Amino acid sequence: MKKLLIYLKDYRKEALLGPLFKLLEAGFELIVPLVVAAIIDRGIAQRDQGYIIRMCLVLVALGVVGLICSVTAQYFAARASVGFVTRLRHALYVHIQDFSYSALDQVGISTLITRMTSDMNQVQTGLNLTLRLLLRSPFVVFGAMIMAFTIDVPSALWFVAAIPALSLVIFGIMLISLPLYRKVQEKLDRVLGITRENLTGVRVLRAFGREDSETDQFRGQNEALTALQKRVGRISALLNPVTYVLINLAILLLMHTGSLRVDAGLISQGALIALYNYMSQILVELIKLANLIINITKSVASGRRIQAALELPAGEPVQTDSRPGDPRFRVQFCHAGLKYAGAADESLSDVSLSVLPGETVGVIGGTGSGKSTLVNLIPRFYEATEGQVLVDGKDVRSVDPAALRARIGLVPQKAVLFKGTIRENLRWGRDDVTDAELLAAAEAAQAMDVLSAKGGLDGMIEQGGRNLSGGQRQRLTIARALVRRPEILILDDSSSALDFATDAALRRSLRDLPSRPAVFIVSQRTSSIRHADQIIVLDDGRVAGIGRHDDLLKTCPVYQEIYDSQFRKEAVTA
Repeated sequence: MKKLLIYLKDYRKEALLGPLFKLLEAGFELIVPLVVAAIIDRGIAQRDQGYIIRMCLVLVALGVVGLICSVTAQYFAARASVGFVTRLRHALYVHIQDFSYSALDQVGISTLITRMTSDMNQVQTGLNLTLRLLLRSPFVVFGAMIMAFTIDVPSALWFVAAIPALSLVIFGIMLISLPLYRKVQEKLDRVLGITRENLTGVRVLRAFGREDSETDQFRGQNEALTALQKRVGRISALLNPVTYVLINLAILLLMHTGSLRVDAGLISQGALIALYNYMSQILVELIKLANLIINITKSVASGRRIQAALELPAGEPVQTDSRPGDPRFRVQFCHAGLKYAGAADESLSDVSLSVLPGETVGVIGGTGSGKSTLVNLIPRFYEATEGQVLVDGKDVRSVDPAALRARIGLVPQKAVLFKGTIRENLRWGRDDVTDAELLAAAEAAQAMDVLSAKGGLDGMIEQGGRNLSGGQRQRLTIARALVRRPEILILDDSSSALDFATDAALRRSLRDLPSRPAVFIVSQRTSSIRHADQIIVLDDGRVAGIGRHDDLLKTCPVYQEIYDSQFRKEAVTA
C-alpha cells in the first residue's frame, strides 16, 4: 500500500493543507466549551446580558470560521484524493495494457475490472476521509482531555480511563475485520466473473437452456458473498454500541464526580458543563474515528489488491542471447513448444517449420490441437517455452515487441470492432492512411458490399459490431489488418462465417497482394487451405504432418480424416 503513495507526490500541497485546515477547525471547536462555561459562570450567574450577547457572537464567529476551515479542508482533501486515484487508475490501466496473454490468463479479466472500479473508488473514499479525519479526531480527543485537566484534574481522570478502553475496542475490531474485507473483495471478483460470462454468453445460455443452472450458480456465489458481508457487518456494527456504552458510562461517572465537586464548591457549574461538552466531543470524534478505521480498513485491502496488480510483471523483456536463424525465411519455428502457466502438459510441442516471404501456410487440426497457440507465438503474445520462433532470422524474444507487431497483421478468431465509423475502425491498422488505401484494403477483403450497405467509410458501427453480421465483421477485421501492409498476415479462423465463394475470392486476393506477405491461415475447412504452399497438421499439440494438400491426403491420416469428414470419399478418387 505504501508504494501507491508515489502517485500522491503531485498533490503534496493539498495533502498538507487539508489536514491543516481540519486541525484549525478542531482548535476552534475546543474553545467552544470554555466560552459556554464563561457564559454560565459569568453571564447567567451575574445576569449580565451584554456579556451573554458578546459571548454568543463569539460562538457564532467560531462557528463561521470553523465552517470556512472545514469547507477549505474538504476542498483540498477532495482534490488530493481524486487526483491521486486518477493517476493511480491511469497507471494501472497503462500497466494492464502491457500485460502478456499469460499474465491476463493468470490474473483474470473480471478481477482487473473490479480493481479498476470498485477498489479504486474505495481507495479514493478512504484517502479523502484520512486527510480530513485521521489527524483531526485524535487531536480533538487528546485536546479535549488536556482541556479537561486544565479545568479539574480529579474529574478529568475519567477521560484517562475512557480513552484507552475505547481505543482497545476500535483497534481490536479493526484487526479482526481487515482480513475479512479482503475476502469480501475476492468473492466480489467471483460474482463479477460469473456475471460477465453470463452477459457475454447470454445467447449460448438460452440456446442450451442453461439459464436455471447459471442462475443457481450465481445465487450460490452471491449468497456466499452476502454471508461474508453480513459477518463483517456484524463485527463492524459492534463499534457504535460498544463505544456509546463506554462513553456514556464515562459521562455518568464524570457527572457524578463533578456534581459532588460542584456541591463542595471546588468547581463551578460552568466548568462541569465544559467537562461534559469535552466528553461529548470525545464521543463524537471516536465514533468518527471508528467509522474512519472501517473505511481505512477497506481502503487498505483494496489498495493492496491494486498494488498486487501493479507488481505483476508486464511486457516481454527483450533478450539478446538468442541463436540467429536463416534470414532468407520470413518465419521459422525451430523445435518450438509452449506450456501454459499452471498447465500439466504442453499445449504445443516440437514444431519445426520454415516459411518464405509470399508463401501461404495453412494450419489445420482438431479442436484444441494448438492451432491458435502456434500462430500466437509469432507476435509473441505467448512466449515459447522451448525452442525458438524467428522472424527474418531473429528470435522474436530479441526483438522489441512493438516493432515486431508493427510488421504483423493479425485477425483473431473473435472479430472485434469498436463503436465508431468504418473509417475509424480500419485506421486502427495504420493512422497515416488515405481513403484510397482504405478502399483498396476493403476490396481485397471482399468488404465493399459492407461499405455500400452502411453508407461508405462514414457508416457507423455499434460497439462490438452489433449491427453487422458475422461475415461482415470478419471481412472488416481482415481489411483492418491489410491496411497496415503487413509482412506477416495471420488469419486465425477468421473466415469461418464466410460462404465458400467469398472465401475463395478472399484467398485469391490475398495471393495477389503486391506486398507479398507470408500468410498463415488457421482454419477448420480443408477447402480454405488446400491451395496453400504448406499445410501443417496438428494433433493434440504435435505435428501430424507438413506438406501440400495432395501429399497430405496420401501420407497423413489425420488430414485424411478431416478431409473425409467434410467431403465425400468419392471426391478423393475423382
